[in-house]
This record gives sequence, structure tokens and C-alpha cells, in this order.
Amino acid sequence: MHFYSIRHLTRFRYSNSISESIMETRMHPRSDSHQQCLSFSLSVSPRSRAFTYRDHQGNNVHHFDIPGEHNQLVIIAESVVEQQPLPLIPEDLGPEAWEELDQTVCAGDYWEMLLPSTFALPSPALLSLADELELKRRDDPLSLVRELNQRLFDYFEYVPRHTRVDSPIDDAILSRKGVCQDVAHTMIALLRHVGIPARYVSGYLYRGSSDHDRSTPDATHAWVDALMPRLGWVGFDPTNNLLAQHRHIRTAVGRDYADVPPTHGIFRGKTNSELYVAVRVEAGDRLPELEQKTPIPKDWSVLVESAQEGPARLTPARKLQQMQQQQ
Repeated sequence: MHFYSIRHLTRFRYSNSISESIMETRMHPRSDSHQQCLSFSLSVSPRSRAFTYRDHQGNNVHHFDIPGEHNQLVIIAESVVEQQPLPLIPEDLGPEAWEELDQTVCAGDYWEMLLPSTFALPSPALLSLADELELKRRDDPLSLVRELNQRLFDYFEYVPRHTRVDSPIDDAILSRKGVCQDVAHTMIALLRHVGIPARYVSGYLYRGSSDHDRSTPDATHAWVDALMPRLGWVGFDPTNNLLAQHRHIRTAVGRDYADVPPTHGIFRGKTNSELYVAVRVEAGDRLPELEQKTPIPKDWSVLVESAQEGPARLTPARKLQQMQQQQ
């Protein structure tokens, strides 16, 4: 088994003070038959009480409201996760697996993972790529997904910040450049095109000294689950041409990124915002303790301490100014 400790920092800075933030986060790792989240804590600055619920996909969601005036919002999620060994995935399933897959889909509730979604939808660029890759039902489903995983790894150049979180997949397909989110959305849309249910997985990827992944280690990661007969959901990481194994730590699953962003919220006020994210994942063969040393970024410890401070209160003059700005 493997143990991982994860620190995930998100900081929003505002050019002018705002009077309220309402935020929802999906940073709490999932627990299932192969992964167990042993501990989780969420610190927020200005300090606020976080409430939690599970959405219809079983993702852990935290939400909070900060009504006081502030010019910075800091969210720090810390978790410890245990990963059990995953079963070996065969090279193929045999040609009869296509019929088995269709029967599984008809007997189960997988339709939303076959339909177009916000970011994973058919377009002329996607259909042109499907033709270029000669994507059609052949051999067996597992062999086809393995091949597509490799072909997309070869097709895309990994270029951080080449696209935005709300960029359509056409931007990445036409430029042949993008990040893990773009590659995952493209693979999901292509799999659904041939009738294989596919879903988006958000989480973290641990990188050891001997690993040579293309994706950056200081950010969240995204990959794909494909439904396979006899095997259930099998994870594929086309960004790095990997099967999703013990190094992949799952936080949320959905139809695409729109269902599972790590943070999603609104604020009251007229201002520009600046987002900064830092992620650190450490591994061990026994239960770790969260270290007290200060990781990158250098001001991490200051931000942790500031998470204990209460929110600022609006003065009558400032409240009037905020109200006037909203009109």
C-alpha cells in the first residue's frame, strides 16, 4: 500500500476590497475500494465555517460564505490518503466485449457519461480528429482505449497556460497543444463518440524521483475513467500515457471539468482578481504526518496562520461605498 500527504493552496487576491465571497470546493479526496482518505482539513482566511455535502456522483463538496470585507481569500486543503494495490488490467478483453459493454450500458445508469457535456462535445474539429485517428469500433474496447491513450499522448504537446479553464477543446485540437484538462476532454468526447461511457477525473498525480511525467507536479491533474465490461471504471491518463494507478489520487468525478472544479464561487464587489495555486504531494510506505516545515511557496506558513483570523467588518462608510458600486 502507499500513503500520500497532500497540501493544496488556493489564493485569490483582489485589486479592491470586496464585501462578500461565496465559495464551493472539491478538494476532499474520495474514498472507495482502492483509495481511502484518512484525514482532511480545510482552512479558510478570512476565517469562515465550512459546510459539507456529497453530490450525486459521491464527491465531497465544501461550501462557505464570507460576509466581511476582504481583499484576499486563502483556501488550504490538507489530506492524508491511503492507496491499496489496484488489480492488474489485461491487455485486451476479446471481441465479444463490445456486446458485453452495450449490455452493461443498457442495464445500468451510464447514459450521462455518453451524452455531450459542457467541454466534452462533438465538433467539426473533434470529428476530423476521429477520422485522422481512424477511431471506430474494432478489436475490443480495452485495446481501443489503450491505443487512443497512446495516440493522444503523441498528438498533443503539453504546454502549460496555452489554454484557459473555459477554453473549448477545439483550441487544443487545432493547435495540437494544451494541458491535462484539454487532453482529458478530447479523450472523453472521442470515447463517447464510439459508445464507450467516459467520465472526467480530477485529482493529484504524485511524481517520484524516477517518474518523468509531462504534467506539472505543483498543480491539480485530470484524467479519464472509461467503463469496461468485467472491469468497471478503468482510469487512463492520456497526458502522460499511463494507466491511472496508485500515483493518481482522486478527488472528484463528473461529466467534465464543469462538474468538478476545485473551486467555484462568486464575490460581491467591482474588482479584478488574481488566482494563485500551489500543490504539494508527498509519498511514503507508512502513515505520514503532515510536516511543519514551510513548503513552496515561501509565504505558506504565513497564509496558514492568517487562516485563523476573523473576517473584517464593514464600516458604515465602506458599506455605503460598496452599495453604491453595485448600483
